[in-house]
Order: sequence, then structure tokens, then C-alpha cells
Amino acid sequence: METYIFSQLTEEILKTLVTLNEKYVAPEEWEKMQIALTAEECRRLEDIKSTLYRRHLVVMNETTLWARAIYPMLMLAEQGHIQAWSSVPLKAVYPAFVLEGEADGALAPSLGGRIQPPYLIVHEAKRGLHAPDPLHQLCGEMLAAAWLNWEKEQMLEHEIFGCYTINDSWAFVRGVVSDIETDKPTFTLEFSPDYNGILDAEQIVQLLKYIVTKHLEEINNG
Repeated sequence: METYIFSQLTEEILKTLVTLNEKYVAPEEWEKMQIALTAEECRRLEDIKSTLYRRHLVVMNETTLWARAIYPMLMLAEQGHIQAWSSVPLKAVYPAFVLEGEADGALAPSLGGRIQPPYLIVHEAKRGLHAPDPLHQLCGEMLAAAWLNWEKEQMLEHEIFGCYTINDSWAFVRGVVSDIETDKPTFTLEFSPDYNGILDAEQIVQLLKYIVTKHLEEINNG
């Protein structure tokens, strides 16, 4: 059985592993997936934005940009045992293939200080003219996270969210994996508009809060 590292994935390889079903979703539908921020969250977000104004974000190295602009916004979406994580190892053994590697970040439950299967994956895109398409690697990471969640709760379909960042821009993806036990699962994808990490920061955090709240409601409803 072939093992695929996330960074090696291309559209051609993904299409041999899963049936990709990409759907258009109007931007207005993503606007409905937002939860208002509290006054304290707004204050914390303004503090984050204030550290980014007039900075040369395009040339800032990826580690610094992650620490200043991306991870702090993920932390604003934390609720209860749901935490933001960095450098998240993932490995999924599907019936016909194995996916393995490390995601840049995630929102996931914590149990005894240990990360549990994530339900939002964050991929920080590499820069440069010859950098790979971030979507393909993100898809592999989302598929791996969906499998790990399926191992805990074997439902017919598994929803998984992802996003990739390029400099301070964010793009979200909603994925649903079905026929997960077959040799070729179906992976349905819906794409958000692009969000600017400063101008659209409130919308980004509102969407992150929605994803966390939705997951918690599903857990509570059993």
C-alpha cells in the first residue's frame, strides 16, 4: 500500500486516491457561518492587528508571520477544551493508501494535554514562483484528519474544515468525506472567498468561532 507525504501531493495524485467533487458556494453562504465576537475578543483582536499595521508582511519570514498574525487569531477561537495547536503530526491508513506528514496548525480538542483528532486544519503556504499549490497539501491533511475522526466515531459522512494562509490572507475550505471505508472515498469541497488578515480579521475569527461552536454542539448532541 502506497504512502503519500502531504508535501508530495498533486491534483493528479489526489484524483487517483479519491473522487474529488468541488462545489461552488456563494460568498453570502460563508457570511452566514459567523458568530459575533465579544467585547473582550474584539479588544484582543485589535491588539493583534495593531502589531501588524505598517509591517512588511510580504517579506516577513514564515515563522514570524505565523507567530504574529495567524496563531494568535486561532487562539481567539478557543473554547473550553478546544485549543489551537502548531506542528500537528497526522497519519491516516485508508483501505487503499496511507497519508502522512505534519500540518502547520489545527483547532482540536485537548485531553490531558494531548491533542485529539482535529476538525480544522491550517496550512501556511510556501512562497515563491515555484511553490506548490497549497490546496493539494491541505486536502491531504484534511483527509487524514477526517480519517482520524472517523476512527473515533464511524459516521457515514465526516465533515472537516481547513484553511490555507498566504502571507496574511486566509482561504477556507469545507470538506465532506463519504464512502470512507472504500478503496476510493468521495471528497466534496466547498471554497470560501479570500479574506485579508487585517481588513477582514473580524470575519476570519467569527468564522473560526462558528466552526468551533458547531463542533461542540455536535458533541453535546451526541
